[in-house]
Amino acid sequence: MRPGELDAGEIERWRELRALSGAPANPFMEPEFSLAVGRVRPGARVAVIGGDSGGPVGFFPYERGPLGQGRAIGFGVSDSQGPVLSPEHTLTAGELLSACSLSSWEFDNLEAGGGLFVPDAAEAFDSPVIDIGQGYEAYEAVLRAGSPKFFRTTTAKERRLARQAGEVRFVFDERDPAALRTLMAWKSAQYRRTGRRDRFAKEWISTLVRQLAADRPDRAPGCSGVLSVLYVANRPVAAHFGLRSRTVLSCWFPAYDTDFAKYSPGLVLHLRMAEAAAGAGIGLLDLGRGAAEYKDALKTGELRVYEGASVRRGPRAALYRLSREPSRRAHSFVRDRPKLAGYAQRALNQVGRLRDR
Repeated sequence: MRPGELDAGEIERWRELRALSGAPANPFMEPEFSLAVGRVRPGARVAVIGGDSGGPVGFFPYERGPLGQGRAIGFGVSDSQGPVLSPEHTLTAGELLSACSLSSWEFDNLEAGGGLFVPDAAEAFDSPVIDIGQGYEAYEAVLRAGSPKFFRTTTAKERRLARQAGEVRFVFDERDPAALRTLMAWKSAQYRRTGRRDRFAKEWISTLVRQLAADRPDRAPGCSGVLSVLYVANRPVAAHFGLRSRTVLSCWFPAYDTDFAKYSPGLVLHLRMAEAAAGAGIGLLDLGRGAAEYKDALKTGELRVYEGASVRRGPRAALYRLSREPSRRAHSFVRDRPKLAGYAQRALNQVGRLRDR
């Protein structure tokens, strides 16, 4: 069915199964995210898996293409994916795909607990996280011990920013739509500058972000938007838009004003976010898959996510492999070779400079 066709009982059962799984309450895995994607993606669907007792034993959110190719719901922007299943389920991956009339199901951030599809993964990745479950002071102590130079440098830059540019102010949950527009403009410029595809050029992504930004935690406790902004003299200099549940903040779209780059406002913002999130009862910040120096400095651990596809046997399986596997293997080849990855990044930066001319 379409996500919006789920009734209140099914949504509540989804939440119960997520709680029973013992996995972190990642907002991308909660029903509210699928409901939001369903409002902007016509191909969004949720398979409701029945059990012997009559009630659902699982939910499988996905998007279906014109020839039966499936993808994780919100593919391209969803940072945690997979079915939501009770231990009572007896389905295999092939049976689930067949029941959904899917020839394949592609994922790039499959949750480690999504055991049904993990055997089909082509690669595994670490998703860095910040554990603030013991409070911000405990996290700061970890930073001081593990990344002392990083912590000293970042806090010194924040003080210098205040001295040289004006009063520094942080808002954890900013509701001003103008601040969100500013963040999206910064992020689009960053994508162009680094030669990457501008996600916000896709109307469904920009609409999805705006809709999630309008949700409040009291209306959507499993998945609501949080816009955090660092101001200097009432001018925004860094911002982040992410999704939160009651206990997890998934970091999603960070960006900053390049005029203030020498002060590392993005790093200052992340420290302020960790402090505010801990104060709001959040115990985990998921920084998301992808290598970055700032993530290595901030993280306290990692979660495992997987990339790949589950493909049913048949002529469409060969078609899928021909269309997707060469590209995936090429990306993997470059990513696993730091020197080659550096050349690729410089080439992307050059593309970005040519775009801006």
